[in-house]
Amino acid sequence: MNPSTDFIPFALPSLGPEEEEAVLAVLRSGWLTTGSVALQFEREFAAFVGAEHALAVNSATSGLHLALEALGVGSGDTVVTSPYTFASTAAVARHLGAEVAFCDVVPGGYNMDPRRLQETLEKTRNVRAVVPVHVGGLPCSMEEILDLAHRFGCAVVEDAAHSFPSRLPQGFAGTLGDIGVFSFYATKTITTSEGGMVVTSDSRLAKRMSTMRMHGIDRPVWDRYTSKTASWSYSVVEAGFKYNLPDLLAAVGREQLKKADRFLAERRQIAGIYGEAFKDLPFAEPPPDGPGHAWHLYSLRLRLDRLKVGRDEFVDRLRQAGVGTSVHFIPLHIMPYWSTRYGLSPEQFPQALVSFQRSVSLPIWQGMGADRARAVARTVIETGAGLSV
Repeated sequence: MNPSTDFIPFALPSLGPEEEEAVLAVLRSGWLTTGSVALQFEREFAAFVGAEHALAVNSATSGLHLALEALGVGSGDTVVTSPYTFASTAAVARHLGAEVAFCDVVPGGYNMDPRRLQETLEKTRNVRAVVPVHVGGLPCSMEEILDLAHRFGCAVVEDAAHSFPSRLPQGFAGTLGDIGVFSFYATKTITTSEGGMVVTSDSRLAKRMSTMRMHGIDRPVWDRYTSKTASWSYSVVEAGFKYNLPDLLAAVGREQLKKADRFLAERRQIAGIYGEAFKDLPFAEPPPDGPGHAWHLYSLRLRLDRLKVGRDEFVDRLRQAGVGTSVHFIPLHIMPYWSTRYGLSPEQFPQALVSFQRSVSLPIWQGMGADRARAVARTVIETGAGLSV
């Protein structure tokens, strides 16, 4: 493959005839929205990760909103999370009327720093929940985070949007806190095109989220249209949301779930090719690694003092050479909404800022294959060599 003529996109879903047949089966069934297929997807996902309860939702954002609402987060409360995440992780707290306190990431990495978390908890009032984000698929230091949260009386909601399937000795990332939220967005490690899953082992929280997920109705009512015995009657007991996952999308998710371990092996192969290629580069270094890494992202860290250009110009050069890239993430504390609301300066969270300034996410997707990975690695090396000081 010639990366100068064959563009390698940053991300592509890996879909086969199994997903097509599963969708066709739903189309032919006459029932398209949430029903038996979504319920079966929930059971299968719960069994896969070892959770007592799994609730399929239309996005991980919806799942995070449900999670914090079920925990009673509201006006007067504070939610602590990392600035190094996508907008929804923090926005859902504001939807509930709560405030957000940011905690910087570990030096040289992307995940919440437990030492900074302790400082944040010590100086912040009314913290109801901590939301660690497993950025790129590398699990956070959950033992330390859980210990701190428990000491300060906080719940833990894991933003596991990137970290499926991240296996750790103590269990899957996303199952270690009070609630975990996974994403099945089009670029994720498995996809339903849009969608997510919320898991918990707390039956009370699961019941609350189940009620609030579907308009605040007190029982599942989808089968009132398809069953001879189901009643048409129901009660609205809360002002709920509409966060359900349709059977059409759940059908794709069920097939993707069967392939999750194979997909993980493919991404690990790509990460290994990159790691070997980049281990001795003078102008860049591989991302952090560790137990349970799901390798949703591969964020190369540039050594900007050894390059003639900044990160943005480097990204442009890669694109011109045929490699699609992205940047994960623009820290929330430099976004206008958050910086204005809380009077934050870019330097206030220095580790998040420097990680953002020097990172570029390379293609790493199931179905990409070793040849494309080697082509990406060659292009990065050649581009960097031409721009090195």
